[in-house]
Amino acid sequence: MSEPPKRIASLLASATELVCALGLGDRLVARSHECDFPEWVKRLPAVSRPTFDIGGSSGAIDARVRERLRAGAPLYEVNDALLASLTPDVIVTQTHCEVCAVSPGDLAHGQPAKLERRQVVALESGTIDGILDGFENVARVLGAADAGRALVAGIRARLAALAERTRALPGPRPTVACLEWVDPVFAMGNWGPELIALAGGVCALGTAGAHSTTLPWQALRDADPDVIIVAPCGFGLERTLAEMPTLAAQPGWGDLAAVRAGRVYVADGNLYFNRSGPLLFNTPEILAEMLYPAVFPATHNPAVWRRWPVVA
Repeated sequence: MSEPPKRIASLLASATELVCALGLGDRLVARSHECDFPEWVKRLPAVSRPTFDIGGSSGAIDARVRERLRAGAPLYEVNDALLASLTPDVIVTQTHCEVCAVSPGDLAHGQPAKLERRQVVALESGTIDGILDGFENVARVLGAADAGRALVAGIRARLAALAERTRALPGPRPTVACLEWVDPVFAMGNWGPELIALAGGVCALGTAGAHSTTLPWQALRDADPDVIIVAPCGFGLERTLAEMPTLAAQPGWGDLAAVRAGRVYVADGNLYFNRSGPLLFNTPEILAEMLYPAVFPATHNPAVWRRWPVVA
């Protein structure tokens, strides 16, 4: 595709971020129900919706999702008629996680031959390199290869500069547990351990490149990390703060090293930890502010993260 498509439908929040970062935001004609950055994209028609109630506690949401997965029912639904009426030239979606966002399988519940002239898979990988390769691949398909290369080069330069700074810091590296869900507890996998390493930490739970997984509460107690970061998938800062009493009620919470040291942090998981768009690459800097407050000014606090418990 030599010229950028005139009409793009994004069914993935990170893809919407990417399309805008490539300078093609004015070509967007549709978004998913989750697309919320940049703020103006909320004015676009949303062509998807969750098929389960996303309100309530993390425990209640987890139960609903598991029930639908056991039944083989889709978690998201695409409004085929609305999407077709918007006549996109390209539909951007993902194949990484059927729980987190609309996937090609959700499109297949409709009539994809009618809806799609061309489909781009925006995310296939759970690693930093895979995400950045995906950025360039999507940029090429969207006729913005130069913009894609420039975007990725800028991100890689920022990451390298941060890694150089954190490698030079003296002393032992703090161990970090980044939690992607509260009830049940999930340790953040995928790109999470890589982000922690760039920020100068050692990941205590979770495996780089592997899906985030549920773990028994005792696993967190056994790891006893120096720092705990709570950034649930799809939750903003205020909603995560509301979940913290559930976590703090777990047996032995007060005995954890991070709790005793006052090194528990709550963060905006929705925008900065769980989606693989350009904003994700601010996250190593956010983590560095938490891990090394004497070195890195807290420029993202309190908008993106806060120490917990919050002191008025």
